[in-house]
Amino acid sequence: MALNGTELDQLSINTLRLLAVDGVEKAKSGHPGAPLGCAPIAYLLYHSVMKHNPAHSKWADRDRFVLSNGHASMLLYGSLFLSGYKLSLEDLQSFRQWGSKTPGHPEYGHTDGVEVTTGPLGQGFAMSVGMAIAERHLAATYNRPGFEVVNHHTYGLLGDGDLMEGVSHEAASLAGTLGLGKLIFFYDDNLISLDGPTSLSFTEDSYKRFEAYGWQVLRVADGNDLEALAAAVAAAQAETSKPTLIGVRTIIGYGSPKAGTKNVHGEAMGTENVAATKKFFGFPEDQSFVLPEAALANWRSAIDRGKAAEAQWNDLFARYKAAHPDLAAEFERVFANQRKPGWEKSIPVFATDKPQATRNAGGAVLNALEPVVPELFGGAADLTSSTKTIFKDSPSFHADPSGRNVFFGVREFAMSAAVNGMAAHGGLVPFGSTFFVFSDYCKPAMRLSALMGVHSLFVFTHDSIAVGEDGPTHEPIEHLMALRAVPGMTDFRPADANETAACWRLALERNSPCFMALTRQDLPVLDATVLDVYGGVAKGGYVVVDVPKADVILIGTGSELWFAVDAAKLLAAAGIAARVISLPSWKIFEEQTAEYRASVLLPGVPRVAVEAGSTLGWWKYVGLDGAVIGLDRFGASAPAKRILMELGFTADNVAATAKKLLGKA
Repeated sequence: MALNGTELDQLSINTLRLLAVDGVEKAKSGHPGAPLGCAPIAYLLYHSVMKHNPAHSKWADRDRFVLSNGHASMLLYGSLFLSGYKLSLEDLQSFRQWGSKTPGHPEYGHTDGVEVTTGPLGQGFAMSVGMAIAERHLAATYNRPGFEVVNHHTYGLLGDGDLMEGVSHEAASLAGTLGLGKLIFFYDDNLISLDGPTSLSFTEDSYKRFEAYGWQVLRVADGNDLEALAAAVAAAQAETSKPTLIGVRTIIGYGSPKAGTKNVHGEAMGTENVAATKKFFGFPEDQSFVLPEAALANWRSAIDRGKAAEAQWNDLFARYKAAHPDLAAEFERVFANQRKPGWEKSIPVFATDKPQATRNAGGAVLNALEPVVPELFGGAADLTSSTKTIFKDSPSFHADPSGRNVFFGVREFAMSAAVNGMAAHGGLVPFGSTFFVFSDYCKPAMRLSALMGVHSLFVFTHDSIAVGEDGPTHEPIEHLMALRAVPGMTDFRPADANETAACWRLALERNSPCFMALTRQDLPVLDATVLDVYGGVAKGGYVVVDVPKADVILIGTGSELWFAVDAAKLLAAAGIAARVISLPSWKIFEEQTAEYRASVLLPGVPRVAVEAGSTLGWWKYVGLDGAVIGLDRFGASAPAKRILMELGFTADNVAATAKKLLGKA
């Protein structure tokens, strides 16, 4: 039977719905409710609205789609498979199984067409804000009259849970402040959460909230009304000065016996309910993963449309390249996440005659890199004057989209998630900064950056109890160890200005997530004309003070290295030879060969570690017979020198600890 457009659309939507139902049922776990209710939205986007090429999922000027409510992953996987991305029916049938391309929640870099990892609610929404920021900045940087080589939208879908999470409030406020007109989100307003009706815990008027943030807010009364959904998208695209939230009243589990209830949110529906659902949609009740030919052909028309759209863009870019060869070359380079040849020569070498805080050194390095690493882009959570993360020769992004300074406001979580979105978007190496103690607010986003492996940089200052008078609320203790424990995250805690310069260089070379912990207080400067500081930091740990035959090894990081250096002098006066090790990056040190690590740590020689943070974890380096001068308590409010003295961070205490370890106390 020939199908008219409306029937074909409906068949295509229902095919997506039931692929999701069958995937969840076969896995005996998952979330069938949202795909049943939101399939029309996904179909409209992937089939009619978005500029995308299933044959090339990384095309630079594609529209991005983010499923913020990542538990509805089968909605995304089904849409990608049906559209022609590199997913097979067998992949859908392997949903949530070991080694499959269809894990329980979408994972960036694992499944073709997935733009970011989502699942922790609210973060996908916040990352989308970062993507829209990236699009606007890159458009202002690279577009020229007649050559809009950057011109795309960021679309997304979120649910009630996303809007309950605080990070969505932060991100929505930032997006409204910035007027991100190419950010368009659908809100699955189905009145149900996992515990039951949203009235149990979520009674605010979210639409008024978004209007107050400066968003355009649109409503669609029936989530099955494709024409109304399409009209809302057209209105959203027409509004270029505000982001748009499209609230859609859907029915969770639409078409199933459990429709409209919490029972269809997060569990397989069971054989009888699945059969009833298929009957409702006119599909065979006793068959699974049914692919009507007409529906598949309709979905797969996205391939030809996508190839044509990219071919048109390729032609535009070829003409752009002829007219603006330097800009085009830079565009290609930054999207390949490669640095300019010789960029590292701009990194300053600091003289030893003037002690300085590593935060100040970091600011100097950042500004030295400004002209040679134009892809560096970011800012702070209302702390640029404190973290020194501001480009002195660039305007703010808010005032001029080509500007590279982003004022994120006091929104640490949204800042960090937005940084991840920028990194996933491509074309930028983004950074965000705040005080180290507030990395607690950043941690969930930092974890996702590591899970995705994106090139996000996090710059933290005020890294220890030497913050002083601000007291224990502002003095990080466990933070360094907590972040070192994140797989895939590179830690940097430099001991001086030259190590800080090396850390910035490595952060740009490694193309993976990194964080720096920098001081507020001034520190001496290592002599880079004598020590190979970059080479040492590039190995994670190295010898700063050596002796012909070491009696003891003193290991320090950050500002505490200098207590070890001074303690070595005291020990030498007592006839004890101490080797001093700087260990600015545990992760990089662990990447070195066992032979190199042994050459630094000298197995069999007693060791003392000194670091103004949790002692947890240090025993891997000092051994059970070693000693750690650290903190397993909170700090205090007092001048920094007094706090350090009271809590044992002095050269005298390091030397005394070493003597005690050697039985020479």
